[in-house]
Amino acid sequence: MVRRLRRQLGRRGTILSCYGIVWILYGFGQLVTPQPDQRGLTLALSVFPLVVWGWLWIVAGIIAMACAWAPPGRDAAGFIVLVLIALPWMVTYLAAWITRDLPRGWVAAAIWMLICIPIMVVAGWPEAPRRKRAEAPYEC
Repeated sequence: MVRRLRRQLGRRGTILSCYGIVWILYGFGQLVTPQPDQRGLTLALSVFPLVVWGWLWIVAGIIAMACAWAPPGRDAAGFIVLVLIALPWMVTYLAAWITRDLPRGWVAAAIWMLICIPIMVVAGWPEAPRRKRAEAPYEC
């Protein structure tokens, strides 16, 4: 069962599924238990309230998980939304550091950037070809 699922998803789909789950959990966390210190999110919160951001994270995760089942080349939307939702987080933390609202904002910005790098790398990889099943030996 697991082998069949892994074969069907492939490596790209597996990455999309895993990150999609993380994004859904992160968005859910923002809805249920918002971050107590929101100084680093000032710029993002000037665009949308945290509840909307939480739902945007969830939607991005759902899109990524849906795209995990698409054939390689048609799964690009999943990779794009994963990075696009994290980009405002990177920018807002970096802005908070530059404006000195959050002295360690550069750390959060770097973490979000480093989380997105594997997504961008995998998005550029072709899916590994599937191995053919070994044929049963010929009997006389």
